[in-house]
Amino acid sequence: MSSPDKEFTRRIEENRGIIFKVIRLYVNHEEDEKDLFQEIIFQAWRSFPRFEGRSKFSTWLYRIGLNTVLTFKRRPNVIDHHDDMTTFNVADKSASHDSEALYVAIRQLNEIDRMIISLHLDGYENEEIAEIAGLTKNHLAVKLHRVKELLIKTLKPL
Repeated sequence: MSSPDKEFTRRIEENRGIIFKVIRLYVNHEEDEKDLFQEIIFQAWRSFPRFEGRSKFSTWLYRIGLNTVLTFKRRPNVIDHHDDMTTFNVADKSASHDSEALYVAIRQLNEIDRMIISLHLDGYENEEIAEIAGLTKNHLAVKLHRVKELLIKTLKPL
């Protein structure tokens, strides 16, 4: 294996959790998850020669993963299994753990808001999130604040 191939493989292994997270946020069907994992790896491998290091590799990979998933979901023959994840009321105290309730609430957000809060919870800086989302830092700050308020309201007990 050549040096660029080894470097790509090493970086993918170090950041493979990002791929799984992106897929889990947007897809809930095992076959689609497997297909998307392979497609994201392929797209990243194809684009790797153009990776210039102006952003973190993880930021770059997240963006490739997100674009791949969103493109996949827009295909006419893809069945959206989104409702499979919303099998319990997120405000129900008996419904699993708090983290699962948060995850379900996040899954109910629109695609962009889901991405923004996920990146925020993963510890990305607002500047990186804005870059991935294609937003200005100010617009991102407003959207992030609104998403947090919505999640608080959604998770608040009745």
